Amino acid sequence: MNGKRWIALIAAASLLLFSSAISFFQAGLGSNMEEFFASTTDPVNERVIEPGTGRDKIAVLSLDGIIQGGAAGLFGGGYDHQLFLSQLDHAANDPNVSGVVLRVNTPGGGVVESDEIHRKIVELQEDFGKPVYVAMGSQAASGGYYVSAPAEAIYANPQTITGSLGVIMSSINFSGLAEDLGIEEQVIKSGPYKDIMSATREMTDDEREILQSIVDDAYGQFVDVIDSGRDNLSREQVLELADGRIYTGSQAAENGLIDGVGDTTDVIEALKENLGQPDITVVEYEPGLGFGSLLGSTLDGVFNQQAQLTDFLNQHQGPKLMYLYTD
Repeated sequence: MNGKRWIALIAAASLLLFSSAISFFQAGLGSNMEEFFASTTDPVNERVIEPGTGRDKIAVLSLDGIIQGGAAGLFGGGYDHQLFLSQLDHAANDPNVSGVVLRVNTPGGGVVESDEIHRKIVELQEDFGKPVYVAMGSQAASGGYYVSAPAEAIYANPQTITGSLGVIMSSINFSGLAEDLGIEEQVIKSGPYKDIMSATREMTDDEREILQSIVDDAYGQFVDVIDSGRDNLSREQVLELADGRIYTGSQAAENGLIDGVGDTTDVIEALKENLGQPDITVVEYEPGLGFGSLLGSTLDGVFNQQAQLTDFLNQHQGPKLMYLYTD
């Protein structure tokens, strides 16, 4: 066996061992510790960023990071799906919240998680009568646009990366490497498609057709969401724009995917004007000040690299439908 094969074998074995160690840690220690930290943290802490008159207020929420299920890292940091859904519920049920500004900075993520956020935003507007305005950050692509689409108004920085309207499902196939190294997977399955998208063999035409039908179905839902949310675009225009390409904020405005360019301050002012309340209080939702968040604020920097690696491993634990832009 030559040097390159030894290196490839060692790299593959190291990745497998490290992935197993992370999974063991999360399963054994992580669940109990996360429950402890969650139990000592309130879903929402309000910080006044613009004092106003009266009791009414605008709530500013931030969606930052890959949209995926579960909680944030053990010591804080990262996107926390359940926390974000709780914040949307809090804004909906608070009688003093007149409208919501949603700051979106994400390349997207899971199909199911993106749809759960989308439904909450629709509910906020249709059931509670509270307009949602979106301020896109550096990225608001794929699932980031999916959750933004139902908002009453969408704004972005001219250089925001948005678009990537579509669905992707991918996995890594290392059958060639396994063959070179003499590695053979033994599979016992209940049906011909149980190991569909296996990493150790080539995909069959039938399997590709099955998976393409699933992607097409999810893509149709994405198109429906844009078609419903953007009254200024016909379905034919949506289909033309939703070919997976990315757009800058300026290009998105020209194509009718967003309503204009501006930052969070501009979006807040636009919502104030819409509400007819120029002196309304503006608050920002933050995680509650429990023990977990206090400890997390100290250790976030230390565990940032671990969190990024965990995100990578979570994304590669088998094929998933994703509204995700990957550069």
